[in-house]
Amino acid sequence: MARQTRSRSKMTGKKARRRSDNELINHDGVVIDINAFSPHPAENHLSKHPPKHHSLIQARNRAQGEYMAAINTNQLTFGLGPAGTGKTFCATAMAAEAFERRQVDRIIFSRPAVESGETLGFLPGKLQDKLEPWFGTFRSYLNDMLGRGVVDCALKNERIVFEPLAYMRGKTFEDAFVILDEAQNCTRLQMKMFLTRIGERTRVIINGDTHQTDIGNGSGLMDAASRLRGVGNIHIHEFECSDIVRSKLVRHIIERYETA
Repeated sequence: MARQTRSRSKMTGKKARRRSDNELINHDGVVIDINAFSPHPAENHLSKHPPKHHSLIQARNRAQGEYMAAINTNQLTFGLGPAGTGKTFCATAMAAEAFERRQVDRIIFSRPAVESGETLGFLPGKLQDKLEPWFGTFRSYLNDMLGRGVVDCALKNERIVFEPLAYMRGKTFEDAFVILDEAQNCTRLQMKMFLTRIGERTRVIINGDTHQTDIGNGSGLMDAASRLRGVGNIHIHEFECSDIVRSKLVRHIIERYETA
């Protein structure tokens, strides 16, 4: 199989135009200020006690900067790309920041409850305990960013919600920051159902890696990205292997797996 090459920030089949080195123009002609999320050294990318009115997170590379700037500019943003590029971390940090600044009333995290190749069997406890294997990463990030006490209180008051995709039917997202993670494991019908939940005053992020689907053919992620490319207020951001920040080793491993 030929090496799969990913292109970043494709708009209607072409790369987004640049007005200058610091600005990106999306398919709707909206100028995105990349400097709003300019790269900082890795050790400074997250501050647990950020100065007032300063961002909770700074991009670690240009790809993350473009991704976060697009989230700020569009109501719906797709983050497509390999593991280790920071898709989930960046989206969660931006949700935490919007929540802390009271720009949204709620944060909603969702993902398909699909296991990676093996079953965990019956999980004891209440619903929240059963969801922990799927949402533990989100909780950990939020605890670091907002503090465990704030997160626990918000969970109790349902202002931070962890909810499997299967529970979304019939609901409407309003005044919320919504993140759908591991979306490569959504079917086309599930993705359509999720997308039609979007209401007013809501920002939605859909993340996934189409090379790591656990449901075989028929993933709804690429289907949705293909259908919605070029629609106003929607941005499709595509990370490359060179954008991986988790470690150099992970970058090399993924490059080998994507090579024949």
